[in-house]
Amino acid sequence: MSKKQDAYYFQNFIACADYSCQAAHLLKETISHFDGTSLKKKLDEIHELEHQADNQKHDLLNTLVRAFITPIEREDIIQMSQNLDDMTDQIEDVLIKIYYNRVTYIREDFLPLVDVLIRSCEKVREMMNEFSNFKHSKALRDYIIDVNTLEEEADKLFIDCMYKLHDTCKDPLEVIAWREIYSCLEKCVDICEHVADTVETTVMKNS
Repeated sequence: MSKKQDAYYFQNFIACADYSCQAAHLLKETISHFDGTSLKKKLDEIHELEHQADNQKHDLLNTLVRAFITPIEREDIIQMSQNLDDMTDQIEDVLIKIYYNRVTYIREDFLPLVDVLIRSCEKVREMMNEFSNFKHSKALRDYIIDVNTLEEEADKLFIDCMYKLHDTCKDPLEVIAWREIYSCLEKCVDICEHVADTVETTVMKNS
């Protein structure tokens, strides 16, 4: 397999990770300057990013179907592509839930959780930039650990957010809405960890 063909898969992974970073930053921009009247426009913007990420995944799968030799095992390529696509899908889902739950304000403890998501997505992108060198990289292991650490940080923030929600909010409908939103956001960081776990497994299988 030529180096150009070999590099295609890893470049595709980087591009997919970048879409998740763009989506995470768009989510933060939306909630930092929250305006319910412009939320539909933001939904259209994040959906376009999700659509582009889907196209990136489909391009990779179409190439994989025709490939005779691949740089890593096919099932690992498919799993990595799906996990990366799930990141952007899930971030879009957070904004969708804010929209259909008719949220009128953003709880202040939501922003720190979004910041952890952004750091997780950016760490995944850095990890993908290093991934093609997995047989020789000394940094890849550190990226995996960093993503796992961020997931633990998100778990702690999530628990605090849920505790405060049930302690301070007296409107049952608002509690239900924000439980769904917090849970959806926490799952975004979980998916970042799934990407890191897939990288770790892939390295072990293909080294």
